[in-house]
Amino acid sequence: MGHIANLREFSMNIKHVAITACAMSALFASTAFAEIKVGFIGSLSSDTGLSTLRGAEIAIDELNAKGGILGQQITLVTADTGEDVTEGIKAYEFLAETEEVDFIVSGSIDDVSLGWMPRMREFQIPTLDTWTSYIGIIDMLVEDFDSMRPYFMNIASDEALATLYIDFGKDVLKDQMGWNSVFILQEDTAFGGAINGLVTDALAPNAGIDVVDTLVYDVATVDFAPVFSRAVDSGADFIYLISSVNSQVVSSQYVKLQVPLGMTGVNVAALGQEFWEDTGGAGGGISTLSPVPSVGFRLDAASQAFLDTYQARYDSRPSFPHFNGYNAYFGVLQAMAAAEEAGGFNNTTWVDAMEKQDLILEIDGEMWIRYAFWGNDEVEPRTGRTYPHNVRFDITEPYDDGSPSMVVIQWYEDGSNAVVYPAKYATGEFVLPSWVEK
Repeated sequence: MGHIANLREFSMNIKHVAITACAMSALFASTAFAEIKVGFIGSLSSDTGLSTLRGAEIAIDELNAKGGILGQQITLVTADTGEDVTEGIKAYEFLAETEEVDFIVSGSIDDVSLGWMPRMREFQIPTLDTWTSYIGIIDMLVEDFDSMRPYFMNIASDEALATLYIDFGKDVLKDQMGWNSVFILQEDTAFGGAINGLVTDALAPNAGIDVVDTLVYDVATVDFAPVFSRAVDSGADFIYLISSVNSQVVSSQYVKLQVPLGMTGVNVAALGQEFWEDTGGAGGGISTLSPVPSVGFRLDAASQAFLDTYQARYDSRPSFPHFNGYNAYFGVLQAMAAAEEAGGFNNTTWVDAMEKQDLILEIDGEMWIRYAFWGNDEVEPRTGRTYPHNVRFDITEPYDDGSPSMVVIQWYEDGSNAVVYPAKYATGEFVLPSWVEK
């Protein structure tokens, strides 16, 4: 397994640097206030962005309460992207040039991360992405590792997501439900295009489900009646939705129109506990792939402790952090542990130390979630390719060498939710909404 760290070791193994009174005076005179500066980049008004921000806040506060790192306290500064690409580029420049941060933790959506990626390459600031899963960014590391090496992504990338959907498609949609054809409904974003390409190329040859039609819609669409009519007329057995922006609109209209087809896919709104409220209770039957930890996911002790702290501290939405809140919390702890080992955030030594971080969270002695990273030259056996600096996911049963790439969650018509796939992580069963005939 290599070097294994647990949450207690993060807290207990921080080495404090003793500074004499004279040395402290000299340090104060020369640098005013010694500090490690962490920058947050993401939306300050979205559940996604706030999940990452709050996860980082909790991790930093816990570290500071124990003395900080390298004898210094950690400060957090924020830069709002507004989920806009241009604002995202400005935000990264602000953190790099004005705030001169040592480390950046991102809760950016895919398009925004792609926007500021050239700035990351320019400034070479160690950066952790906790939300975007765009495989194209990992491909950048494959193609030019030297310029991209300060970048880490602690969420399974799209290609790993697609493998789980293939398995879910074959085991549940094809074999259990008897569905043979799909209508793809995709939003017009980089995220949507990436997932569509993976699903289109994978479903037919691997799960035996044919793609009969695809419709790409504008994220500002408010009337989905014609869209759903086209899906029904296509003759497909079910709809595959790919939506990361305004997903509650298409979800609630699916329910209110009682579209006579099952619908699953990737639905970002359904990842949060506010989904039921946001759809006005019109979310029953919606299912989606989700990174872990998800709603309906059984939590290990460390993740539960983070959730308890989160809920005690924040009384505004999101009431439960999205998966990227957990990613930010554990990722910041790992980044600071790497800095402690490396003596700072020098790209060569810090990257080497970050690559060795390996946090295994267990339930009943069994691996449940793992925060570690694929190496530059490691080949993932199922896909036969490399995923440098992507979180170490496991896409083959029994899921004992890393976190599952994703799980499938479903919202039921009574407002509850559960993980329905894979079986190891399931807390409920996949069912059709009451108005859809099997």
